[in-house]
Order: sequence, then C-alpha cells, then structure tokens
Amino acid sequence: MLDEPRAGRLAAWGNALFAGLVSPDDAVSRVVGDDAVHRVVGLPDEPGAVGLTLALGRLRALGVVGLRIALPAPGHPLGLSGPAEFNAAALEAGEAVLAPGAGVGLVPDIGEAGPAGDVLTEVVWCCLPVRQAPPADVPSLGEAERELAEVLRDATEALTRLDVAGAGPMALTRLEAYRARMERGRQLLAPGYPPRAVRVLELAQRVGALVDIARGTGDEGHGAAVSAAQIGERDRVLRTVERAARRARVAAYNAYAEEAERQRG
Repeated sequence: MLDEPRAGRLAAWGNALFAGLVSPDDAVSRVVGDDAVHRVVGLPDEPGAVGLTLALGRLRALGVVGLRIALPAPGHPLGLSGPAEFNAAALEAGEAVLAPGAGVGLVPDIGEAGPAGDVLTEVVWCCLPVRQAPPADVPSLGEAERELAEVLRDATEALTRLDVAGAGPMALTRLEAYRARMERGRQLLAPGYPPRAVRVLELAQRVGALVDIARGTGDEGHGAAVSAAQIGERDRVLRTVERAARRARVAAYNAYAEEAERQRG
C-alpha cells in the first residue's frame, strides 16, 4: 500500500478537472505520473484508443460530475456495483474507476516495454458498462476514520501481545522508504477535496504501509511469529487492518463524487 493506486490518481485529478480547478494538461500529467502513457479504449462513440484528455472530456460530455474508485480484493468487492464482467475485470486488476453519470467504468491494463533498466510502463484503461447502483461496502468518511482508529488500536495491542509485529533489516528499510516518501510532501489528493478526505487518506496510507512492513518479505514474512497459532492470529489481525485501510482509501477518493452528487440532488 505504499504506492498510490492509478485509479485514485485518475479519479482525483479527473474530478479536479471537472470542477475547473486544474487544466487538462495538469490533470493528465498528474494521472500519468511516472508512466509513459495512458490511453482509454471502449468509450461510448469513440472507436479505438484515445488519450486521457479526450477521454475525460468525453466523460464530462456524457454527464459525469464525479469519478469514484473501487479497490476490490478476493471476497471483498469493495466499491463495485456490477455487472459480473466489470466486477471480474476490476478484481483481476485490483482497482477500477467508476463514472456513474455515464454508466461506465474503467479498468487498467498495465504493460511494460523496453530493455532492462529502461522499461516504460503503458496503461490502457478499458471502458466497460457498470450498473447505476450503490457501490459495495463503501463507508462515509466519518465511519472510515473511526473504523481505522479502532482497528489500529486493537491491532497494535494484539501484535504487541503476540510479539509478531515484524522487525529486522527488511522492515526497517521499508519503513525508511515510507518516511522518505512522506517527507517529500507528495500531494495525496487533488484540489477540491475536503480536508477530512485528505486526513483520512493520509491515515489509510500510513496504516497500509505499516501492514506491509509488518508482513515483511521472504524469511521475515511472519515477523517474530514462531508457532502456527501465532502466525494464524497475526495474519488475521493484519487482514482486518488492511481491509479497513482499503475501505478508508475508497471513502477518501470518493468524497468528491459524494459531495457533487449531494449538491445536484
């Protein structure tokens, strides 16, 4: 969870563009980030692949006032609203953007090309129909913030009791990488989002980073856990925390669309 999802970038900066708070060039630049290029295929009445600028303009013309995201995982269709084809594609990608005003959603297909050391990442957003239905399991900002605080407190107590929170050189390296990234002052959300959404997303990112660090990699994958019971309890606790962090991230990214729809209603 150390990296911002591409769906989050597309939704946040697309929403800022719809609100007239950033230029099309700025929005596209923020969405693309370190990738080489982003294209969109399957837009209504747009044959072939088109660039992000045209795609976002087309979505706005179709009546989209706010983009949402989904971050589904196996057994947890977080943010999805169907149909089955879209849900399956989003689950495979682990993320998606929903444009409910147009009845479509976008799922990223990520490819890489080029020699080692000079690999370019290309993203093709595949546009598919979505149902005009409430997204699954998305909390309000207030609910997400309270849940994260409670889950983090309970998890800290449980992991401390078990002494399986994770340690060692790999954990320390990852923690330092996370701190360095936060110290660079990256802008988590685009202009137009409420301060509470920024606060919730920052907490979710921090909690997600701690889950990654606690899980570790390789020989450190089970932290200090030595028994099967300890490993099972540790994994259960971390799954609960990770789920809460994903719910909070979706709530934060979707806050703009929620507010835009309330104002329209």
